[in-house]
Amino acid sequence: MQSEPLSFMGHARDRHRAGPIAGNGGLHLLFPAGERSVRRALSASVAAFHDMGVDRDGCDFAELVLAEVLNNVVEHAFTDRGHGIIELEAWRAGNALSLRIRDDGMPMPGERLPAAQRHDLTVETHELPEGGFGWGIIHDLTRDLTYRRDGARNELTFAIDFAEFDAST
Repeated sequence: MQSEPLSFMGHARDRHRAGPIAGNGGLHLLFPAGERSVRRALSASVAAFHDMGVDRDGCDFAELVLAEVLNNVVEHAFTDRGHGIIELEAWRAGNALSLRIRDDGMPMPGERLPAAQRHDLTVETHELPEGGFGWGIIHDLTRDLTYRRDGARNELTFAIDFAEFDAST
């Protein structure tokens, strides 16, 4: 996959450790924390996942999870100042897609992953809660989900196992 600079990419402001994507045809994006930038990063990511050999269903699945994660970062990590940088890395590891998202926003409450909220979905549509489904989706559709605070940066890592996805359909 040929890498070309994207107009929405930012600059790294903190240290960067070399990841497992070097020479592996993976994806590495730096972009400002904002709704438009997230949409462009999602589009670029799906194209890169396809280039990594992920089929259309797998790309759609990965896009859903990644959209939940990135939208949470924009909505919650940067509420104190409204701007920042998000770094996204993705690489293929067998039947899985591994992802690492770093940002320079506020830490997660208690510096740990939020629990998956479970809602009663048997109620009338107008009684469904507004929000609160994102972390449930992220927990349910990923494996090896970890969060850590590294200095002034958040780091979230997870894998999407396409073999598990194929077995459940």
